[in-house]
Amino acid sequence: MTLVDTSSWIQYLRRDGEAEMKEKVRSLLLDGAAVLCPVVIAELWMGAGSKKDQDDLTDLSAVLRCLQMSEEVWECSFRLARICRAKGTPVPSSDLMIASCAFSHGVKTLAKDKHFETLEEYRDLVR
Repeated sequence: MTLVDTSSWIQYLRRDGEAEMKEKVRSLLLDGAAVLCPVVIAELWMGAGSKKDQDDLTDLSAVLRCLQMSEEVWECSFRLARICRAKGTPVPSSDLMIASCAFSHGVKTLAKDKHFETLEEYRDLVR
């Protein structure tokens, strides 16, 4: 299972999105390995301006598993925030929450966003 970040979904859903990322997301979808979380869904809705965008997002939300933001996920995000702060690596709170959701559920992440490379380095520190 792979939690697909908003940055990857944007590439996948755009007509002119990056071909390599489109293929990665497509492959996860075909394998039944792509999952969402509430933060990703909220971010995608923020950008869903057209009727087609809204329909695509509704369809994705209906068929993909959504990982829940349990108390464990929130606690993980607090630990991750402290680690980032201590290491001097500022990361947006939404990325902290998405990564923490993946870490807590024991799934991979797929992101075009460079923050996730940094966060992935801290995966073992938040357990």
